[in-house]
Amino acid sequence: MTRSVLFDLETTGLSPETGDRVIEIAALELINDVPTGKNFHVLIDPERDIPNESTRVHGFTYEHLHGKPKFVEIVDSFLAFIEDSPLIAHNAGFDFSFLNMELQRIGYAPLDIGRMVDTLQLARKQYSGMTNSLDALCRRLNIDLSERTTHNALLDCKLLAQVYVELIGGRQRGLELVVEEEALTMKGICYNAPENRKIIHVVPSLEELDRHNLFVKEKLKNSLWENF
Repeated sequence: MTRSVLFDLETTGLSPETGDRVIEIAALELINDVPTGKNFHVLIDPERDIPNESTRVHGFTYEHLHGKPKFVEIVDSFLAFIEDSPLIAHNAGFDFSFLNMELQRIGYAPLDIGRMVDTLQLARKQYSGMTNSLDALCRRLNIDLSERTTHNALLDCKLLAQVYVELIGGRQRGLELVVEEEALTMKGICYNAPENRKIIHVVPSLEELDRHNLFVKEKLKNSLWENF
């Protein structure tokens, strides 16, 4: 199983170098690119004002956040959640710069840029010359945006998880159903299949496997089947 963490931030502004701070962190655990339901979400007291133009984007004023935990109080739980997993974000350089500035303020080591997976860069390669904001990608990929009235880090993570799967090639969910169920069970997560759906485990014969492997080798280049 491959673990990664998809995350998003909200901030007081656009420049950590001039004093803007993180006000919200949300993160989702993915196993083999499938959200497990395990997440991290916290609102943070930025210890400074929030400009009106930023409030218009995410809806938070300082009054909403005064008295919430400060970054130094939540950092250990956040680092424990992300572990050493690859970190996926949209315009990830922006999020990394804010997190690393917050870490620097309290004497912690910065996050390794080598862990960064930027969905904006993935989108630009796939949709060159097009608008690749999260909203634009969701509309392009027919992902429901009805709940996104303001920027909300946890909701944005859930939307981005769907976008990310499409950017890396999508999934044939029927083929992965058993794999996903077993992966979640191993993580101790209850998998509740709809009552009207019966899971059928199909076990191919050795002859069928040999014929399939020969077909993949001769007919399909760089096939995902080679990973199974």
